[in-house]
Amino acid sequence: MGAAGVIDTFALPPRLEAGEPPEARGLRRDEVRLLVSRADAGTIEHARFRDLPRWLSAGDLLVVNTSATLNAAVAATHGRHKFEVHLSTRLPGDFWVVEVRCPGPIASVPCDRRRPPAMLELAGGGRAALLAPYPFAGAIDARSRLWIAALQLREPILTYLERFGSPIRYSYVARPWPSSMYQTVFAEEAGSAEMPSAARPFTSELVTRLISQGVQIAPLLLHTGVASLEDHEPPYEEYFRVPPLTAERVTATRRAGHRIIAVGTTVVRALETVTDRRGVTSSGEGWTNVVITRERPLRAITGLITGLHEPRATHLAIVSQAMAAAGAADPRREVDVAYDEARKAGYLWHEFGDSHLILGPAAP
Repeated sequence: MGAAGVIDTFALPPRLEAGEPPEARGLRRDEVRLLVSRADAGTIEHARFRDLPRWLSAGDLLVVNTSATLNAAVAATHGRHKFEVHLSTRLPGDFWVVEVRCPGPIASVPCDRRRPPAMLELAGGGRAALLAPYPFAGAIDARSRLWIAALQLREPILTYLERFGSPIRYSYVARPWPSSMYQTVFAEEAGSAEMPSAARPFTSELVTRLISQGVQIAPLLLHTGVASLEDHEPPYEEYFRVPPLTAERVTATRRAGHRIIAVGTTVVRALETVTDRRGVTSSGEGWTNVVITRERPLRAITGLITGLHEPRATHLAIVSQAMAAAGAADPRREVDVAYDEARKAGYLWHEFGDSHLILGPAAP
């Protein structure tokens, strides 16, 4: 590896891209592989996700995202030209942030950077009016990947998407899969453009084992927007809600000296939005614009369960900061070592792939 390290760039061969759910490979959800980084000790272990209770202790707190995944991809046309609209984030006033994509050989691909048509015909007799680039930088006709849109539909949005939408997928997933494959065991409230996939390997049986062991589980909500796999842009504003009881349990767990483990980078973003410099977590609701960087270290968590992220992905900054929060002396080096080990051992990337547990010491 070069001096820049894995956080900046590394080679991800196609054979390490999970192109189908583990169920299609003959595995249960909790049988995906689990790479365990003990950040404080600088050690790595290999396991299966069902082995998770081995590394957790009574009093530890798992914080999970209860957002359910929308059928957020909708077929669209403008004259004879075909498009696909990805609904990303619902805004106040019932506007939406959307991405307009073009047909590809396997899945839709980014269109070129010219402005897409201002009005698109949607499947099922709907229409989408593209109003302005998002984020807006002062020019209506600027090139942009994302757009603020007004949707004109013949039925409520969730009903419409159930009938005419499909889950967003990218070209590494060779064929469509039903919506059930994009939901986690914690999913309750529909709103995510893409699955909060860190929680996908959990099963009801595994949750029961964890609770019986004394591990706590607390919910919050963050509706994920569309990823930018091609451009690796930072995340934009996303809607979140941290309930009062969850905030109280996070703060109490920290004060008791137990570990707070975020299940996914979405959970990290929501918690960091409502945790102050003293490490006190409050309840809150709204749109978060928090972006985790080396200059903005984590305050809320001491561990992370996540998937494996692409080179240059902004999620890797959260992974690095989670290593630091878990006690790594050299967080960037520990991420390099972990990802190098994952590639050598044949771990699989993306939402249907394997998992990574970053953990510090248990309470004495």
